[in-house]
Amino acid sequence: MDENRGDEIRGTASGTAPVPLSVLDLVTVGQGRTATQALRTSVDIAKLAESRGFHRFWVAEHHSMPGVASSSPAVILAHLAAHTERIRLGSGGVMLPNHAPLVIAEQFGTLEAMAPGRVDLGLGRAPGTDGATAAALRRTDRLNEGADDFPQQLAELTRFLDDDFPDGHPYARIHAVPGPVQATSPGGVQSAGRPPIWLLGSSGFSARLAGVLGLPFAFAHHFSAQNTVPALDLYRESFKPSAVLDAPYALIGVAALAADEEREARRQVLTGALSMVRLRTGRPGLVPSPEEAEAHDFSPMEREFVDGWLTNIVHGTADEVRSGLDDLAKRTGADELMITANAHGGEARLRSYELIADAYGLTGA
Repeated sequence: MDENRGDEIRGTASGTAPVPLSVLDLVTVGQGRTATQALRTSVDIAKLAESRGFHRFWVAEHHSMPGVASSSPAVILAHLAAHTERIRLGSGGVMLPNHAPLVIAEQFGTLEAMAPGRVDLGLGRAPGTDGATAAALRRTDRLNEGADDFPQQLAELTRFLDDDFPDGHPYARIHAVPGPVQATSPGGVQSAGRPPIWLLGSSGFSARLAGVLGLPFAFAHHFSAQNTVPALDLYRESFKPSAVLDAPYALIGVAALAADEEREARRQVLTGALSMVRLRTGRPGLVPSPEEAEAHDFSPMEREFVDGWLTNIVHGTADEVRSGLDDLAKRTGADELMITANAHGGEARLRSYELIADAYGLTGA
């Protein structure tokens, strides 16, 4: 195994946390807020996460959702790299079927050059949007074909990142730049390093593929909680040691929000629940305010959805959230927890990460 690659993947728990804690940010835009304000909040959260000892900070690719301003992960990560120094930055994830593998290799090679040794490339096979938007992104309505081709696209992307297409391959003379080719060119001094690849999933497909390939795996517990344990079991059962990892390493995305009072935490997470109701019924919009969410007249069907949705969000006071995260880590055996705090305003999200850091004694030292 390449020890350096394994060290880039594995985190170390800080304070009294049972496992490393990280952050997933969706660059959420609330009513009355702008995308500019949302992006500034993401920078503030990344700085806080770095100063308090969270392990990594990821952003996720979404499209055609007014309340989520993270359609261009590579652009956002470049911005975050300019405002941080140590924390790992990455995609959670880039939706591979939406892009040509060479383009992703070039984008993340550029990010690696900007922030050497602290960039992660998380990949998913879902579109990150609805079917019509996916068709516009891919310039085709044959969407299943993209998902079915995911293993082949992944292999092509990996070869571009490693610059190791075999002789005779149609792409053997094509190089992703910045990348390893610069280190092997006459007079080259460019680092041959490249971002480690993670596979993301909310079902068993990517879990099995990550295991077979010996790659780290990230599971979307925050919106597919019923599949978490089966997917992690499948990943571990399928795992084969590789040059990347000698043992499985899995993180899970966790929706969690802490507030100074339990009632305030409930008010904040209700905004995200109402957003999901609207998204699932074809009415995506900006994240509503706590006042609007509290005043909303939920139908019986909507109330049933919201109650189920909130069950999977760890929320409450800092002590309650710490207890919930501890229980989740124990129950799933996850090697890392990646926390996403979805709320209307940036202040509530920042306060949540501060409280969680305090609860675990994270000092960033």
